[in-house]
Amino acid sequence: MATSRKKKTGGWLLFWLAFFIGLALLFAINLERIKTTLNETRVLERLVRGAAEDPGVPEGAEPEAPEGGAAVPDPEISAPPLETADRILDDPTPPAQDPPPEQPAGGKTVERPVYLIRVDSSGAILGARVKRTLPASDSPLQDVLAALIAGPSAEEKKQGLISLIPGNVKLLSTIVRGNTAYINLSEDFLFNTNGVEGYIGQRRQIVLTATEFTNIKDVQILIDGKRLDYLGESIWIGSPIDRTML
Repeated sequence: MATSRKKKTGGWLLFWLAFFIGLALLFAINLERIKTTLNETRVLERLVRGAAEDPGVPEGAEPEAPEGGAAVPDPEISAPPLETADRILDDPTPPAQDPPPEQPAGGKTVERPVYLIRVDSSGAILGARVKRTLPASDSPLQDVLAALIAGPSAEEKKQGLISLIPGNVKLLSTIVRGNTAYINLSEDFLFNTNGVEGYIGQRRQIVLTATEFTNIKDVQILIDGKRLDYLGESIWIGSPIDRTML
């Protein structure tokens, strides 16, 4: 009788042991699926909670614009994708720029004197003061010197006026410090086919024209940004030149 009872007890133990082993195997096999289901459940709960806290925009309604009237841009729309931005940065072609605004017709003008050259019957080189009508600007010295270097007009040539400044000279820059104008010219200013008279005349034209401005007393001529001593072999330009030195 006792032996029969022990057999029944051992059979139940084996049954329950096999049952728990089977459950463990099923749990192990379905572990990944269980994790995925739990994660999806958490995400769904967060979405539901967020929707409850933020009612959003009713269907068919436009989002409200902030004060000032400008709508808040959608960052997903306004910001280009990263790869698009990279292509823009790598593109060597600069973006098209708007053309500068045209100057209005009938702008203000001003009359400025420039000095050309007249050669008298004895061969003496004289300065001839003529007036040019130029646009009013914030750089009047540069404007008037550019007009001087451009040479005489057709009508002035008929009157026997000439310029002894070499035709290929370029005005590089102008600056006024104190009462001295620093006029920077290209190296073409060093070469005059008219000899000494040509050098005297071109220096005279620059100095007389610049010192027409009441705040300019003398002129320092520079060549490609450098101070040189002479034009040719003997025409001094190594220091500021005023009218009394011409």
